[in-house]
Amino acid sequence: MKKVIKALFVCIFFITALSAFAQRVYTVGILPFEVPPVPPADAGVSGSAPFDSGISDSDAAEATSLVIATLSSCKSLTFVQGDDAKNADYLIRGQISRSSTPLSAGQSGQIVLSATTSETRTGRVLNTSRAQAPTLAAIPMLSFCTQLTDYIPYPGFIVGKWQSTIDMIDGPVTCIMEFRADRTVQVQQFDTWEHRGTDSLKYQAIGTGSYSFTGYHMRRNLNAGGSVIQTDAAMGVNLTLEDALPKYQSVSVSGLRAVFDGSWNSFELVNAGIPCGDNYSGPSVYPGAGVAYTKFTKIR
Repeated sequence: MKKVIKALFVCIFFITALSAFAQRVYTVGILPFEVPPVPPADAGVSGSAPFDSGISDSDAAEATSLVIATLSSCKSLTFVQGDDAKNADYLIRGQISRSSTPLSAGQSGQIVLSATTSETRTGRVLNTSRAQAPTLAAIPMLSFCTQLTDYIPYPGFIVGKWQSTIDMIDGPVTCIMEFRADRTVQVQQFDTWEHRGTDSLKYQAIGTGSYSFTGYHMRRNLNAGGSVIQTDAAMGVNLTLEDALPKYQSVSVSGLRAVFDGSWNSFELVNAGIPCGDNYSGPSVYPGAGVAYTKFTKIR
């Protein structure tokens, strides 16, 4: 009996630890950008002089400020500076320099911005980012910073139990799913629905499945049907349902794009949804011919 209790305790501890780890928001230290040492004069070339980049400490400070301002829009990481940076989970180090190749006669070379993201504990480099432009203001700062954050683990905001409800003319249809840290799904309720003429059917299904989820630290733009939508994550689900309408006994959808609210307690699928029903009776019953769950709220 004691062995059973001990095993149960270890199992509960492991699940709790896994969940806590999945939800963790990592800290990223940002060090001041530096101006690299000036290259020496060309060896063996008479009268040659050191390359004058024209880059100053004030340029490095401006580059640091621009990177910090861009990263401030990222809500899935915590950024720190100064003495706190050395205790962060990850560290961004950067340089600003100038290309030795002139843009044209009488002009200086392009501004070059480069940086690395490394794991503080081990020093392992996760990613590098490099961009150049005629001026610092012309550097594509969003794409530069996006690349710096790409390989930092994303918090498991999706882990938990979520509910979506669609109000129909004949009553609501509801979906309650738990997304687990091991990428499996437990379906507590998945209403499937159809309406034909004066008749409607609603079957309340249960089931299991799996999901994929890739979160973006920096919100991205997505071209969808000629319009641009913003997205925080890409996801997909594969569900096997019991007691569903025959068409929805198996539900598989990929390429979904999600946008979270500021507190990560709700998300909306902005380019498609998880299909759950069909409307054969026209817009007086429901605006579209197909019905899908798109708006979810975290309930645990």
